[in-house]
Amino acid sequence: MPTAVLTDHERTAVQAYLRLLHTVRAAFDGPPEGAPPAVVPPGVLAEAETALAEAGLAGNEAEFFRLLSEWCPPTA
Repeated sequence: MPTAVLTDHERTAVQAYLRLLHTVRAAFDGPPEGAPPAVVPPGVLAEAETALAEAGLAGNEAEFFRLLSEWCPPTA
């Protein structure tokens, strides 16, 4: 498996994305049927957007997900 060496900004973007992903998963797993929809805190989304922009990855999803898959490979 190739090893990816991320820049600080890229690593920050990946970490922010993972926090956002975990927050969204928790929001969807949380409310029981009939409860109001869960809300993802705007700060979590803003953090991910800022980190992507600072890493130069805003609008470049293919490159971002390539970095993500190399840094945090899926487990089988």
